[in-house]
Parts: sequence; structure tokens; C-alpha cells
Amino acid sequence: MPELLLELFSEEIPARMQARAAEDLVRLVSDALAPLNPRAATGFSGPRRIALTLTLDAVVPGTIAVERGPREGAPDKALDGFTRKHGVTRDDLALQDGFWVLSRTLPPVEAAARIAEALPPLLRRFPWPKSMRWGDGSAFTWVRPLRRILCLLDGQVVGITLAEDGNGNGNGGDDGHGLHSADLTEGHRFTAPGAFAVTSAADWAQGLRARQVLVDAAERRALIEADTQRLAAEEGLRVVADPGLVDEIAGLTEWPVAFLGRIDESFMDLPPEVMQVSMRVNQRYFALRNDDGSAAPRFAFVANLLPADGGALTIAGNERVLRARFADARHFWDLDRARPLAGRVGALDGIVFHAALGSQGERVARIVRLAGILAPLVGADAAQAERAALLAKADLTTGMVGEFPELQGVMGAYYARHDGEDDAVADAIADHYMPRGLNDGVPTAPVSIAVALADKIDSLTAFFAAGEKPGGSGDPYALRRAALGVIRIIRDNALRLDLVSLFVQAARALPPALRDAPDLDALPGFVAERLRVQLRAEGARHDILAAISSGNADSDITRLLARTEALAAMLATDDGRNLLAATRRAANILRIEDRKDGPHEGAPDPALYAQPEERALADMLGDAIPTVEAAITEERFTDAMRATARLRPVLDRFFDMVTVNADQAELRLNRLRLLSELRRMTVLIADFSQIEG
Repeated sequence: MPELLLELFSEEIPARMQARAAEDLVRLVSDALAPLNPRAATGFSGPRRIALTLTLDAVVPGTIAVERGPREGAPDKALDGFTRKHGVTRDDLALQDGFWVLSRTLPPVEAAARIAEALPPLLRRFPWPKSMRWGDGSAFTWVRPLRRILCLLDGQVVGITLAEDGNGNGNGGDDGHGLHSADLTEGHRFTAPGAFAVTSAADWAQGLRARQVLVDAAERRALIEADTQRLAAEEGLRVVADPGLVDEIAGLTEWPVAFLGRIDESFMDLPPEVMQVSMRVNQRYFALRNDDGSAAPRFAFVANLLPADGGALTIAGNERVLRARFADARHFWDLDRARPLAGRVGALDGIVFHAALGSQGERVARIVRLAGILAPLVGADAAQAERAALLAKADLTTGMVGEFPELQGVMGAYYARHDGEDDAVADAIADHYMPRGLNDGVPTAPVSIAVALADKIDSLTAFFAAGEKPGGSGDPYALRRAALGVIRIIRDNALRLDLVSLFVQAARALPPALRDAPDLDALPGFVAERLRVQLRAEGARHDILAAISSGNADSDITRLLARTEALAAMLATDDGRNLLAATRRAANILRIEDRKDGPHEGAPDPALYAQPEERALADMLGDAIPTVEAAITEERFTDAMRATARLRPVLDRFFDMVTVNADQAELRLNRLRLLSELRRMTVLIADFSQIEG
């Protein structure tokens, strides 16, 4: 089976674009060569190349193509247009089922010919997020100047050129920088410069490895992690996990070599978060920790080659650069602490938060008010919650956060402690942005919970009121993340909060023109949808949550989830599954009959029970309905589901033995009213029609 190797060799590709580009290359080439049944496609990416290998058929089989044209008797103009489009005459057409039909035999196409035809337009339209032109005259663009195209089919060069005449014919006009395919690639820029020829995918990978290029990004990532961890372990230290930095360095190096450097003791009193962020953002260094979790006076970094001196000069140079970076951080650290955090709050009035929502100072005032409302609901001290909310955004005016925005909240906590604020206040300042991502923890201290919820609820309410709710994939104000943060804080801390009431309270503090904004009505549904998305991601029964929420104004997430879990547990049993089927049957009967002469509501007449199964169902419902009502009111949801499940055998016998649509009108009406009583009871629990399965 023929093997295709395609490599696109360029100047340095931004690390953040490489993985997606390799995926796009595999997808686009596989689609373009679909008639050849491509298989085992593998993409590669690195600082100076994206590539793929795959196997495919040797030939596209010949086929008979049938094109249907105008109807028999269509105007001559329509028929002439059809023949002109396909370059044929009327003699080439035949009538088939009332239509003129053109049948043509398409000859087999060799794989090399198909590749040569398909790849040039694909490369000219490759979807880089950003691309550039270079040189003179050519309109061809690439992420960085493209230098070589390697294209081999079973070791033979497939002729590809990027030149085109404007119609894609490749015979003049734009010369595509004179690029055409060959069997050449290049090794490491510094240790093995120059081109060399390859004959296969294996020869390509082995030849590049011999010239200090690892083509597999996953191998480079694994090597970076293993070597930095090994060097740290040799000194009794551990590397602070940073998968994003590993990915970035794997995109910056072709031959990664890890080293350890030393941090001057004079900088070790800087906050460890400052040291880590400065190393990561400015220098792409890894922070190290001692066994007790404290910052170690060492750092790890990765070079793109092994220097001739073993790395001594490289280490010294990186240590010198880091001293300058930490000196800058020291300057901000000392300067920021010279001014109390509380003295910075007024400066927030000069920072615009949103054109329709005022300044950061106005936003802080709203968060302070909302934190005070939330404090007693979550068991927090109201004065501490309001104080933490007042100071939570003050570090936005500091030099350190201006230099490293990732440290907002973190630096506020350090400065608050320096100023003598309560620990609970300082912790809340640090925690109020949590959770920052899917894998981040949530605040657990009461004051931290109050401020974090106030911050997120204000964001949701304010931006919805301003007409900035997310649409499609766009979410510029991270409102989906804010909603998920509210949900996670409530779930993980088992809080009992009426979210709709809190949204109303938050809206009262907005500018007067926004307090009754129509988009605010959509906010509870938006949060409910985020909760369903989260349950779906966890593999939980999000459909059951939707069924319980249907027609239910309850916005207590903890209570809704408890009801969801209780109903899911019941439906996991045989009784629950059969009861679901029976209640659906009852609902279908009522839906059909209600259209005829319904609704069939009201108490059934016991005197009209003609069969014992009717009376048995009525007796069970008579006991079950008040039991379920009481259990739900008292939040004994498992008891409510247990009482409901006991209906299953009686309901099965009813449907087995009783004809609901009896010939006698009074019996039919009474039995429909009995089923309405069943529906009344199930509605107390959920809208069973929304449950899947």
C-alpha cells in the first residue's frame, strides 16, 4: 500500500499554532484524497515544520459518472446550457425516466496525479490563524516564509508547484515564490544545517533524529517532563506541574535539553507566585519546590541543543537574565507595599469597567453590597465579607499586577496581610476569582465564598442587563465560566441559595436604565443550561434535571440536584423503569383524549369503579399523593421516590385489566380522571416526558 510523506518546512512557527496546524493538515489532506481511501494518517509539528504520513490506495478506480440534465421537452435554451456546461453535444445525451442524462466513463487516476492536483489549492488556502506575505510579487501566504515542500509517494517525488495563473492552472502569473516539491528537508538550524534527501517516512524521521530534530511533539513533551523532573529529583526537589509551559517549550525546541539554574538567596523572600509567574512569562522557566512545598532556590529551563561546554555558559547566562527579572519584581514588590491597599480603592473610580456599567469603583460598590447580602446566607461575617469585597479589586492598580495580570487577587492577599487585614479578608481577596478553570478548586471559607459569589453574580447580572450575554461560541466576558463558577461553589459547599432572588437583588444596584433590562429574564435559564452541560460532562443524568426543572421555579441548585439524584436512583431500578413506562402511557392517553373532550380533571367518582384494579389504583394514589407532597416539602426526596415506586405493580395491573376508553361514557370519563390524578402526582416530582430512555 503506497505511503505518502508530506512536509512543509518554514521559518519558525509560533508554538501555539503548531498542534492545530498539524491537525488541520491531516484533516484537509485526508478529505482531499478521500477517493484514495487514506488510512493511518499521522500529523507532526515542530518549530520549523508541519508534516503528515499516511497510506492510501495506488489508484482511484475508473467509474461511470451520470449527470442528470433538463426534463424531456424542456426549452432548447436549458438543454443548450447543459451541454455547453459539460462540453458535449446533444448526441452525447440519452433519455432516462423523462430526463436528459449524460453518462461519461471516467478513467482511473493514479495516486500521484490525484495528489499533485489536490495539494496545491489546499496549501494556498491553508487556514492559519495569521499568515504573511514575503518576498516580491507572490500572493501566496503562510504563517512564516515557507522554504521547502517535501512530498514523496513510496519514495518518489510527487511534483507539486505553488505557481498559478489566477485560475489555478500553474502556468504563469503568481510564481508561488518558486516553491516546488522535492525529496529534501533540513536538520537542526545550528547543529546540522543544510538540506539532505530522504526516501521514506521512516528515513525522514531517522534522518532528522540523527541531525538533532525530534519530529514527534509528544516525544519532545515527554523528554522535557522526564529530564526536568530527573534533574530536580537529583537535588531532592520537584518541578511545579505546568502542562501549558511544557507544550509551549515543545513547540520552541527541536532537540530539547534540560538544565538547572540557581536563584540568588536575596530574591527568595519574594512571594513564590511572583517568582513562578516571572520565570514562566518572561523566560519560560520551570519553578521548583522543596518537599515541604516551599520555593526552592533553583529553576529548570530547556535549551534547543547541548552546548559544547556541557551547558555551563548557558546556565550562567540564564541565571544572569533571571537576576534582572527578579530585580524588576523586587522593585514592584517594595513599591506596592509602600501604599496601603485600602488607599488604592479610590483609584478604581478612574478605571472603566464597561461603558454601560460604569467604573471598577462602581462595580466594587455593587460587590460590597451583594457580599453583605450573601454573608448571612453562607455563614460568613458580614463586616469581613464587605471589607474583603471592598479591597478585592484594589490590586488592579498595583505595579505587580500591571506587570503580571495573572497575579490579581494573589497580590491583593499579600498586600492585605502586610497592611494588617484579617486573615479571612486576605484569603477572600485571593480566593474570589476561584475557580479560575475546570481543574481549579473552589473557595471553602465562608467569607471567601461570599465574595466569590458576589463577584460572579454581579458579573452575570450586569452583563446580561447590558445586553452582553454570550451568543454562539462567543463569550468575551467569560460569563459561561462565571455561571459554572457559581454552580461549582454552591455544589461543592452544599449551599442553600435562591439564585433568582440573588439575581434580583444584584439587579437593584445596577444603573437605573438597566434594572429592568429584558435580557435579565434569560439569566436563570442560562445558569440552568450551564448546570445541565456540567452534568452531561460528568456523565450524570442531565435529562432528569431538565425533567425536574420543567415548570419548576426552584433555583436552589442543591435541592434540585438532591431531587435529581433521588429520581435517578429510582429510575435505575426495575420498578422505576416500569413506572416510567406506565406513567408515559397514562400521559399519552390523556394527551390524546384531552384533545377530544378534555381536560379530564376533577376527582373521580368511587361509585363508578367497575373493576377492582380501578379501586386499587385509586386507593394507592390516595395514600401516595399526600405522602409525596409532604416528603417533597420536607425535602425527603428518597422517601418521595419510594412512595412513588410502590405504585408500579398496581399501575401495571390497571393497564393489563382495565380499558380506559370504555364504551360507557361515564366509565371512560371516570377512568380518565383517575389517570389525571396519577399525572397530578407525577408532576409533583418531574415532567416524565423529558426523561430519556
